[in-house]
Amino acid sequence: MKSKASQSQGLLLFRLSHTQLFALGTLKIRELVPFTKLSAIPQSHPSILGAATVRGHTIPIVDMAAAVGYAPITTEECDNAYIIITDCQRMVMGFLVRSIDKIIECNWRDIESPPDNLGKSAFLTGVTRVDDKLVQLLDVELLLSKIFPPSPETTRAILTDVQREILKPLNILLVDDSKVARKQLSDALDSINIPYLVTSDGKEALTIMEEAAKEGRPVDLLVSDIEMPGLDGYELAFEVKNTPELADAYIILHTSLSSEISVSQAHQVGANEALTKFDAHELIEAMLRGAKRHQSS
Repeated sequence: MKSKASQSQGLLLFRLSHTQLFALGTLKIRELVPFTKLSAIPQSHPSILGAATVRGHTIPIVDMAAAVGYAPITTEECDNAYIIITDCQRMVMGFLVRSIDKIIECNWRDIESPPDNLGKSAFLTGVTRVDDKLVQLLDVELLLSKIFPPSPETTRAILTDVQREILKPLNILLVDDSKVARKQLSDALDSINIPYLVTSDGKEALTIMEEAAKEGRPVDLLVSDIEMPGLDGYELAFEVKNTPELADAYIILHTSLSSEISVSQAHQVGANEALTKFDAHELIEAMLRGAKRHQSS
């Protein structure tokens, strides 16, 4: 199967420094606008330059270069700068970048995990090469979490003892290429003492599931991101549902994209549920529905 995500998602290449190319997946991007006048936002995060009015909506604008550790974009540079309007994690945000390079088609299986020795790797989900130049794929979820820390209400779940005992026996696997998303998922389950396995890679997730099935303890609940380099969430769900020894897994796909399209595609490839991340209560409720499905089967 050719992933629907791979068919529709390219890469927007841009610069935060004069030498390094960065990228975002195009599904996260609403539009690109030249730098425009900003109004101040009192007591905001240091990386927030102000707010811009775009198509009648007031949108916070972040200096992306400063936010990830590069020199802030100067007033003189703003003449050539662009604002990338994103729709991610239920927030519409603008990111000011030094320049836009181009949009390219991308085979997401060619994107590799960032090397451990790569500078500023905490903000990266992957690396690839375009025209023999290194391109670093930014982790927008991590960036947003630094600027807008999630509230405890969305990161902690409350379970009854009965609900906890329903989930505890299940073999649960979490998959996400974003470091902050993995931590959010892990913290949600750690806070209610539910055991789980976790990986950052779709291919490794499939291997884990195959090995668990051979050992007689197949994965019962698979919670996976959709937009991942390598084997994405759509492809992972499709492979699981078309492998008889894995197909009983209850699949919950989650996405930072505020898009009904992603949710409908998730169901098309066999996922039982699709969530826009991240809300611990919604996640746990979905997992309980999966547990009840296993109880009744």
